[in-house]
Amino acid sequence: MPPPSPVTSKLKTTLKLLISRLRHLQTKESSLSKQTRRTIATLLESNPPRLESAKIRVENTIRQDILVELLEILELYSELLLARIHMLEGTGPCDVGLEEAVKSLIYASQRVEVKELGMVRDLLAARFGKEFALQARENLGGGVSERVLRKLRVDTPSEELVGAYLKEIARTYGVDFGRDESSPPPPEGGEQGDDDDDSPSKGRKIPVAELELADPKVGKLVEDAKTPPRKVLPKSPIHVAPASPSSENPHPVVRMPGQAGGAGAGVQRQPQARAVVGKGLGDASGGGMVHAAQASGAKSKEDKEVDDLLARFAALKKR
Repeated sequence: MPPPSPVTSKLKTTLKLLISRLRHLQTKESSLSKQTRRTIATLLESNPPRLESAKIRVENTIRQDILVELLEILELYSELLLARIHMLEGTGPCDVGLEEAVKSLIYASQRVEVKELGMVRDLLAARFGKEFALQARENLGGGVSERVLRKLRVDTPSEELVGAYLKEIARTYGVDFGRDESSPPPPEGGEQGDDDDDSPSKGRKIPVAELELADPKVGKLVEDAKTPPRKVLPKSPIHVAPASPSSENPHPVVRMPGQAGGAGAGVQRQPQARAVVGKGLGDASGGGMVHAAQASGAKSKEDKEVDDLLARFAALKKR
């Protein structure tokens, strides 16, 4: 593969410098545009608003935005030539895929003050010839991008565009700019005017009674909303597990010490238990007497435990 020509090597280096320069100019112009927008917002916020001065500055802001867009387009064309630099080798005519980019850069170099862009123009003229460069400068025979031609036109911004910029700046910075003359007037009576019930913009309010008839669930929701919430009592920190039922006591009741009938209930149940056991001993015979004897022995043991508990409760009360 033959080595690249000196013109192509210089063009590759210059294109890299041009891309960096275009990006820097975009950042600079965007920063200046933001400062100008703040100044315009200040002019609109003054009392009374300095509208004429704001319009003049808006025109400058529009030109700055157009310049930033133009620099972005030129950056894209420069990146395209850099990516296809191998297609610029040799001495043949310009490739059809690169003709728009080459002519647009040459055309814009006469109207945009960028040093690196002028260097690229000279290198492209050396590569494709002076006649090709002259045609590109004047756009003879076409070839220059329509977007570049539109961005480089020197036209006064229209009143609609200026008004749109003013409204956008006022909205961005929270300034009450007011209503433009071209905008439609608000309806008479404001938002609280008498509107037709069948208007699609504002729906008719349906009474709750109609909703209840249409859907029974709505009535239940309304009743639940009217019912005041129940008071939730605090949960006691003491928790006692309920006693398991047995044949002697099918419905056990747990009583805490100090409650009414706490100790007396335990004492009174003992005679009833003994009577049940005695009745079982008198009526039962054979194997039934053995079971009754076992039940009486187990009950005597429970009597001892109850007596011990009563003794402990009595000792605690003395303290």
